[in-house]
Amino acid sequence: MTTGPAPGALTEEIARTVEGVPGVAFLRPGLAGRLRSTLPRAQEGRDRAPTAGVRLSRPGGTERWHVEIHLVALGQVRALDVARAARRSVEEYLLSVFPAEASAHVTVTVTGRV
Repeated sequence: MTTGPAPGALTEEIARTVEGVPGVAFLRPGLAGRLRSTLPRAQEGRDRAPTAGVRLSRPGGTERWHVEIHLVALGQVRALDVARAARRSVEEYLLSVFPAEASAHVTVTVTGRV
């Protein structure tokens, strides 16, 4: 198994990769993101990507990565095209980080459109 970024950093990089895909409005927010209008702003200016829409696991510790992406797409593009592009971007990113490993299993779900 090739060493790479820690799982938390890897999740953030995957989130940045997905957010850079044309047609992606944003990753599905988690509970904290949904309540952000009622919560005081914490850590102003932080440079971390929101990761609630990314689930990363490696069953058994030696198998290939399993990545689940939940995103909201822009309304003027086909959701299928956005999902495919996001999946391809994540697969390419993981291949660049872990070139000696089997391809990752990436699932992308478009949960909404704006």
